[in-house]
Amino acid sequence: MLKSVTPAAEKRLRIGQVARQLGVEPYVVRFWEEEFPQLTAARTSKGQRYYTDEHVRVLEQIKHLLYVEKLTIKGARQKMEGAEAVRAPMDEIRREMEKICRELEEIRRMLLKKP
Repeated sequence: MLKSVTPAAEKRLRIGQVARQLGVEPYVVRFWEEEFPQLTAARTSKGQRYYTDEHVRVLEQIKHLLYVEKLTIKGARQKMEGAEAVRAPMDEIRREMEKICRELEEIRRMLLKKP
């Protein structure tokens, strides 16, 4: 899931700019935001949506799944959730491997110190 950002935190685009960049109408972007839990735009105190480059990449992926791969909304949602389901265990494996590497490095240092 994308992190929500404050408008001043990083480069941001308004919904109209994002829609033009994607070649769709703004209402389509709003609809996709409702249908895909991976996509949540940041909002100002007045409720204006702001999108980051990361949001745009997710929107491009959604557009590809719907317009090129011809998936239904449900199918695209499942495919995106599947990608997240694969990513989460891989992140856990990466953290475990980094921990093992640190432990092995500590063991190596201890062995080198022994006379």
